[in-house]
Amino acid sequence: ADALVVRTAARTGLAEADVRAVVDAIPRALRPDPATVALIGDLRAAGHALYFLSNMPEPYAQHLEATHDFLGLFRGGVFSARARLCKPEPEIFAHCERRFGLDPARTIFVDDMPGNLAAARAAGWHALQFIDAAQCAAALREAGAL
Repeated sequence: ADALVVRTAARTGLAEADVRAVVDAIPRALRPDPATVALIGDLRAAGHALYFLSNMPEPYAQHLEATHDFLGLFRGGVFSARARLCKPEPEIFAHCERRFGLDPARTIFVDDMPGNLAAARAAGWHALQFIDAAQCAAALREAGAL
C-alpha cells in the first residue's frame, strides 16, 4: 500500500495523505454484486472455463482474495499488479492466452470499459460490454454462452 500511495501521489500531484485516505478506504468498498456473482455461477454451471483479468493494485487483490470467496468460481485469473501489465495493453491479453491456454477465437472477454473491449477485439477475442448482470446475461445468451 505504501508504494501505491507514493506512485499515485507522484502521478496525480495529490498529497500523499489524501491518497492514503483513499487507498485505505477502497477495500471496504470492494463488495461483490450478488447478481453478478450469480451470473458467474451460472456460467460455471454451464461448463465454461472462467478466468478473471483485473486492473487491480496488489493491496486490493490481497483484500479480495482474503475476504471474498467468489474468486473460487474462476479457474484462475490475472491481477495487473502481479503481471506488471494492465488493460488495455495488448501484452496483457497475450499473457492471459499463454498462461491459460486460451484460443482468442473461442474467448469472450467481458468488461465495462470501451477501451479494454477494443483492445480485446484487436487481440482477436470476442468482447461484450458489461453494464449490469441482467444486460450481460442477455448478451451472453445471444452469443450462445448461456
